[in-house]
Amino acid sequence: MSASPTGQSGTGAQLRHVLGHLLTPLLMCIGMGLAYLGAFHAPEPHNLRVDVVGSGPSAQVLAQTLHDKGDGALDVRTVADRATARQQLKDRESYGAYVPGAKPELLVASAGSDTTATVVEKVFTGVAAEQGAPLKVTDVVPVAPGDPTGQGLFFLLVALSIGSYASVAVIGGAGAVLALRLRALLAVGMSLVVSVVGAVFAGPLFHLVDQGLAGVWAMAWLYSAGILLVGVGLHTFLKRWTTLGVMVLFVMLNFTSSGGIFRPELQSGFFASLHSFWNGAGFVEGARGHVYFEGNGVGRSVLVLALWFLVGVVVMGAAAVCEAARRRREHPGAHAGHVGAVEAVGSRRAEGDSGAVREEDVVEEELEEAVGV
Repeated sequence: MSASPTGQSGTGAQLRHVLGHLLTPLLMCIGMGLAYLGAFHAPEPHNLRVDVVGSGPSAQVLAQTLHDKGDGALDVRTVADRATARQQLKDRESYGAYVPGAKPELLVASAGSDTTATVVEKVFTGVAAEQGAPLKVTDVVPVAPGDPTGQGLFFLLVALSIGSYASVAVIGGAGAVLALRLRALLAVGMSLVVSVVGAVFAGPLFHLVDQGLAGVWAMAWLYSAGILLVGVGLHTFLKRWTTLGVMVLFVMLNFTSSGGIFRPELQSGFFASLHSFWNGAGFVEGARGHVYFEGNGVGRSVLVLALWFLVGVVVMGAAAVCEAARRRREHPGAHAGHVGAVEAVGSRRAEGDSGAVREEDVVEEELEEAVGV
């Protein structure tokens, strides 16, 4: 007994439906590989600012030698004394300061970036070895005891981002039947919940920060709200491609340019340039400045986060205009379209199991189309 033509046609349509949706994870795989490997696979210093302490000829010669030998990797300057070098590190103007002498010392600030401090230490360990002396390393701005790797803020960023862009899929998809103003309220409310969870992670649960928790929470809320507003607004335009679009913006380009693993001085020009205005970098650098560097650079980071929030407001506004225009176009035939959807579901059921048509089947199909399933 051969299969019915209707059955073959139905299977073929379903297979094409599945294959079409498999394009999204394939693009995610390609995008994640390009982003993460492009950003992290071969970190090298580029114009990494370091100081040599001293004002005499020997300090000048050492600084010039390191600068020339680095061939663009290091930006070596001299500072008059150790106190000035410490202040440069605290002001985040420098990433290491070498004090030559019989007992050479290297000053670093691991709270600014542990990986950068490691690179600087490797460079000057070799310099001290050429002088036949062991190198003493002094960390003038250490990380909190609960964050020994110095990457806790980056992983906090990951948690905040996942909570935010996953909420976009729910609000934009399952909540697509709601008025846009309600979706906006849900976005703002969910960003508050996500930021509170992040504050609990950063403070009482894992002790990633030992001071300034309220400021970290405020930046976490602004960061999360920006993602949710941008994402929910984009759903009006992108529909089933919203998840991919949000992942490109807030995972692929965001995590890799945040400076949480490697600062821009250790990355290629593309990701280094994104670091100056992307929202993940705004959160990571803002939290670092607030917790460890006495507020240095926090104003600029908060401005970056606020601008992303405003972008979200603008996108939501554009979505409101688009949806209003769409309703005006579709209103005359809206009821007829709904009846047609009911009849289509009834026809398919009659061909399959001849079951009763239910209103819920139409709603389910509408939600599937909204989330791209």
